[in-house]
This record gives sequence, structure tokens and C-alpha cells, in this order.
Amino acid sequence: MNSTSQHLVSVVTPVYNGGDHLAECIESVLSQTYENWEYVIVNNCSTDNTLPIARRYEKKDNRIRIHNNDEFLPIMKNWNHALRQMSPNSKYCKVVHADDWLFPQCVEQMVSVAEAHPSVGIVGSYGLKGTRVVGHGLPYPSEFIPGRELGKSVLLGHVYPFSRPTSLLIRSDVIRERDYFYDEGYLHADVAACYEVLRRNDFGFIHQVLYFIRTHDQSVTSSEVRSLNKLIYSNLDLLIRYGPVFLTPEEYDKRLEEQVGQYYRFCAHGLFSLRGGEFWRFHKNALQQLVNKFSVSRLIFTAFIELIGHSRTAGYLFKRALKTRIRDHGGFA
Repeated sequence: MNSTSQHLVSVVTPVYNGGDHLAECIESVLSQTYENWEYVIVNNCSTDNTLPIARRYEKKDNRIRIHNNDEFLPIMKNWNHALRQMSPNSKYCKVVHADDWLFPQCVEQMVSVAEAHPSVGIVGSYGLKGTRVVGHGLPYPSEFIPGRELGKSVLLGHVYPFSRPTSLLIRSDVIRERDYFYDEGYLHADVAACYEVLRRNDFGFIHQVLYFIRTHDQSVTSSEVRSLNKLIYSNLDLLIRYGPVFLTPEEYDKRLEEQVGQYYRFCAHGLFSLRGGEFWRFHKNALQQLVNKFSVSRLIFTAFIELIGHSRTAGYLFKRALKTRIRDHGGFA
């Protein structure tokens, strides 16, 4: 298929201070076997060499254009702003973050699946996150799954094909039909957006590694999620938001109890590791917000059960806690 018979794909990169890896990202787009694309790089007031790098490539290929924000935008607001810059003529949108890159056949293969299944709103694939394969999807060789069936499978923990926006191709009309594709007040708005699309659209999947996601300590996920493990909060929040949409009442009630139980086990391990006040304030408020209750008695009971179930490590955990207490406080006084 030559470029004159191909539908236009808008490749979009929202970027702030991404100079370290932007050239590699752009080169991966230039290397695509699919030729009919535009590449919109949205520079969010970067203070490093992001803009000069982008300008250099803009001069080399007229399919690349730069949009400079007049003011710095918060991350989710900037993602929405970036999507609004795509051409009104594009049929598909391929987000690629500036830290990431695409394998050469990524766009071509994703478009092929979408064209074969007109009801598909999102197409995913396997990918590399550092050295680890991510994007657990459908049983081989199936490339199609009804959207509501996939939403159910993800909420039940059977599959997880949404590793990051870079992993997905989205129909442009699906993006345009919403004023705000990403919920700007929600940390994991990218996953929530997928659930919203799956309400009325199906999902395509390619059983090949087609993208690369970089991991580093400065990422939003690392800095905001790992420190308090907000991921466990987000998973419970997503279940409460979308469980009633994709699950039967019986499935939802069972899954909710499972995840609340997992949350208390996680908090119990926070007791063992002597987590500080910020940790407890966040997770106490999270459980109160999501399930209207934080039960100290359930936490203590769960901690006791965890110790009994892991008797080999109980002594080690106690000794470590004792040493930490003595080191930090000079004893128990």
C-alpha cells in the first residue's frame, strides 16, 4: 500500500524538557513503514534543548510540525491540548511520548487491524518497558475482542493491555467525540480514557512487540506513584468507577471485596516497614473516600493474619522494626 492510498495518521508527542530522548523518538517515527502520517510535537514551554531538536527535524521533513504552547500546562491538560492539534483529516491517532519510541512496523500493523475491524476504537500490542515485555492481551492468534468483554477482563485482573498511551492507536473520531479525552483531574486518566472508549467500541490487538517505553526515576509514575504506591489506590478507584459498567452486580461485589482485602494487606505491610505519616494519611483518606471506611481493627487483624501466614519472616520483620526504632528514636521511651 503506497502513501496515496493510506489514511492519514496523526502522530502526537506532548513534550516538556524531553531533549535527552526526543531525537530517538522522532527517528522512530521517521522510520515507520507506514508513510501517510503527520507528526505534531507539542512543546510545553521546555527550558532545555527540546525545541532546537524538534526544529531541526521540522526542517528535514514537511510532515513534522511544531506547536509551541504560550504557557506551561499541567500534564493531563497538555495531553488534551496536544490531541486538539491533530489534523481534522486524520483517521487515526498514534500518541508517542518523548521518552519512548516505535518499532518500524508499529503504525502500519496497528492501522491494518483497525481497518479490518471497523468497530475497533483502540488497537494495542505487546511492547518493551525497559527489558520487560508488557501489554498482556488476547490469546494468540486472536486480534479482536468486544470492548465490554475486554473491560470486564481487565477489571477482573485477567489481562492488562494498557501500559501507556504510547502503546495504543486510537480512532481520531473517538477522540474528537469527547471535549476532554483525558480526565484532567485524575492521575491515571490514560487508563480511564480506555475504559470510556470500550463502553461503545471494540479492541484490536497485535501479538508482536511494537513499541518501547523508557523507565527512569524522573517519570511521573516513579515520582508520584511509587513513593506512596498510589497504584493500589488507582486500581480500586477504577474498579469503583467502571465495575458497575462492565461487571455483573455479583462480579462487582466479589471483586470489590478482593481488592479492598488486597488494600488492607498492603497497608499491613506498611506497619511492618514502619511507614511514615504521609503514607498513612494518604491511604487512610483513600479508603475513607473510596469505601467510606478505614478500619483500624481490620488493619490489625490483617497484619496478624499476614504474620501467621508468613511465620518464617515474622521474626525477621520484628527484628528489623526493633532495630529501626532504636536507631531512629534511641529506644521506646
